[in-house]
Amino acid sequence: MAGLTGRMSTVVKAKVSKLLDRAEDPAETLDYSYQKQVEQLQNVKKGIADVVTAKKRLQMQESTLQQSVVKLDTQARQALSAGQEDLAKAALERKNVAQTELQGLDTQVTELEDQQQKLTDSEQKLRAKIESFRTKKEVIKAQYSAAEAQVRISEAATGVGEQMADVGLAMQRAVDKTENMRARADAVQELEAAGTFDDVTQLGSGEDDIDRQLKQLSSAPAVEDELAKMKSELGSGAHPPAPAPQIAAPAGADAPAVGGEPAGAEQPGESDGQA
Repeated sequence: MAGLTGRMSTVVKAKVSKLLDRAEDPAETLDYSYQKQVEQLQNVKKGIADVVTAKKRLQMQESTLQQSVVKLDTQARQALSAGQEDLAKAALERKNVAQTELQGLDTQVTELEDQQQKLTDSEQKLRAKIESFRTKKEVIKAQYSAAEAQVRISEAATGVGEQMADVGLAMQRAVDKTENMRARADAVQELEAAGTFDDVTQLGSGEDDIDRQLKQLSSAPAVEDELAKMKSELGSGAHPPAPAPQIAAPAGADAPAVGGEPAGAEQPGESDGQA
């Protein structure tokens, strides 16, 4: 279980580190680092100011004690001149206490001066370091901006960038759809020419392609017969048939009727000729 937990922790840290690498902007990181260094420089300056302030206070106390020592020495001399030995002794005792405090203040002032000098040296070194870092920061930012622009130009020219890749995929999808549509249109035209599709006007008749072909085969002879009959009728009207020849009947026999009349019937004109 402990190994599994450690592995999960490693995986999570790796994922987070990768996300941070992608989100990190070198220019922003450099500016943030420079800002932190400037803040450190300000803190050093503030420390120097605090040390100098403390030293000034000790020097003021030292000046006050020096004046007190001189004053007590004068008072002791005056008391001794006036024959007041006890009063002179008390003044000298205060003088000794003031001198002891003065020596302690001198030691503290010396230590503060040393600390001030160290802070001042550190401040100068840090200032020079920050100034150098600022110059390098601007150079690195300019180089990064130039490299980033070059990468974008190269990706746009070669089409390997994420955005250009998306555009390329979109164009490819459009081409594929166009080719599929053209192929479908050609297929529909081919099937329509072959008679595979039913006529939408014949929907509901219950006939398919085979039924239509059989119907055409059955109707073809009837059409041919009717056409031949029409040709025959048209031909008989243009050239009437010649009259059949008459055969002479024997004497005394009745001639066959021609045109529905008996052969012995008197023709008009014959009686006129005989007369």
